[in-house]
Formats: sequence, structure tokens, C-alpha cells
Amino acid sequence: HAGAGAGHGVVSIEGSARMNTAASKPLVLVPACNRQLGHHPFHIVGSKYVDFVRLAGCLPLVVPGVGEDEFDQLLALADGVLLTGSPSNVHPRHFDEGVHDPSLPLDTERDRWTLPLIPRVLALGLPLFAICRGMQEANVALGGSLHQAVQQVPGLDDHRADPHAGVEQQYGLRHPVRVEPRGVLAGIVGGEGFDVNSLHGQGVRRLAEGLRVEARAPDGLIEAFSGPAAGGFNLCVQWHPEWQAAHNPVSRRLAQAFGDACLAYRHGRAAGGARQRTVGARPSPRSARPTPR
Repeated sequence: HAGAGAGHGVVSIEGSARMNTAASKPLVLVPACNRQLGHHPFHIVGSKYVDFVRLAGCLPLVVPGVGEDEFDQLLALADGVLLTGSPSNVHPRHFDEGVHDPSLPLDTERDRWTLPLIPRVLALGLPLFAICRGMQEANVALGGSLHQAVQQVPGLDDHRADPHAGVEQQYGLRHPVRVEPRGVLAGIVGGEGFDVNSLHGQGVRRLAEGLRVEARAPDGLIEAFSGPAAGGFNLCVQWHPEWQAAHNPVSRRLAQAFGDACLAYRHGRAAGGARQRTVGARPSPRSARPTPR
């Protein structure tokens, strides 16, 4: 009976892993921004990004600033990472430039930990989806640079929103994007272009080595890229697909693709853990005792 009990224990572990994987949603890390409200610092995330993660069928986990010594423990929990947009810019010292416009907000605390986090995420094959600032963050983290004021670059358009317009108009469709063939984005939405909103002052200047352009604006500015060398799904976009995503066919497809990738990663992680537990199983002290005579 002791041997049967030990055997049942192994089956139970495997069965539990399968059951938990089927029943629970993939966990997506959402790094927080930092804001001073009154006299106190706060970690905040726009609710539309949390809603986008839920639309993807995943469970969002908002993460405050962490240290690099905490990365392993944090990433061990994750099935995906979403890098949000933000009013703040990546500090230009990370691509060897000074601040062009001191009136624009920065978030050096977010820079401090997300920039070293991004290469770790890609190296692990964790699904990554990045939006607006998150896209710019990913490019800088991997060695690229940014235009600090796209509207001042000859040949490029003004991609900023009208500060005096209502939010519906600010997030309204502004220009088409041209999808590059045979890429990640084309595989999700097809090869046809589509219209996007536009609310950014910065943009990709030099794309980091090894990254692939997925879409461009009519003026040639990069609107999406991916990292083909990474082991998992990753896509970084300049527009805001999270805005009223449930009512936008392209946004729904992007959310589904990200959610599917997170779910696949979760299944693979759970299956690997079950195999390790099975291989490492040992008889319990009770089952190892000699039968009384």
C-alpha cells in the first residue's frame, strides 16, 4: 500500500500541474510608472493597460520598482510582460544625449529597472508586448536611440496629439501604417495596412541591432518592430492599441496573439515543472520503512 501511495503522489503532482494550468490565467507583469501626488510618491498604471491584459485573457500584476537582484524571483512568476505607454520619456542619457526639452516629464526610476529587465525577458523567451514609451524603452534597452522631438526632424510629421482636443479626438485614428511583409505583425493582422492613433513626441531614430521593422508611418517613421532572435513572442508598437481595444479589430487581434503566447508559455512552464518534480520524486520516509515482521 505504501508503494501505491507514493505512485499516487506522483500522479497527483502531474495532474495538479495540468489542472492548475487549465484553470488559471497566464500572469502578465505590468511595470508601474512613478508619480508624485502631493507630498507622497506613488506607483501607477493606466487602467486601459490593465484592461488590455484582461482582454488578452491574462491576469495583470502591476509591479513597482524592483532591484536587479529581484529579477529572477519576479520573472519566475511571469508568463508575459506588458510595457505601457506613459506621459514620461526615457532619459536621453541612455542613448548618449542631453535633455532636449526640460519641460517634458521623465521617469528615471522606471528607466532604472525596466531597461535592464527587457534583455532578460527576451533572453528567457517570455512573451513581450510594448506600447508607445514601452516600445521606445525596448529599443533603447537593446542599444538603439530616439528622436527626442520627431516634429522637429526634417521630413517627419508631427505625431503628437492636440493638447486642446478632447480625449476621443486625441485617440482618434490619425494615419495609416504600412505593414512589412512576412513579419510578426503581418502574421497577426495580415499584410494590409490599417489606421492608428498617434500621441507621441519621441520616436525611433536608430533601431537597435538585431531588431526587425514591422510597420512604418507614411513619413517613414518606425511604428512597430520585433526581435527575431528572441526565443518567444515579442512585438513593440508606437501607437496605442489598448485604447478602446475591445471595439477595434486590430487591437483585438493583437491582444489575442499576446494572450495566446502567454498561455503557451504558461503551459510549457507547467509541463516542465511537472517533469522535474516527477524525475526528482523520492519515496516518503513512511514508504521507505521496512515492513514489520
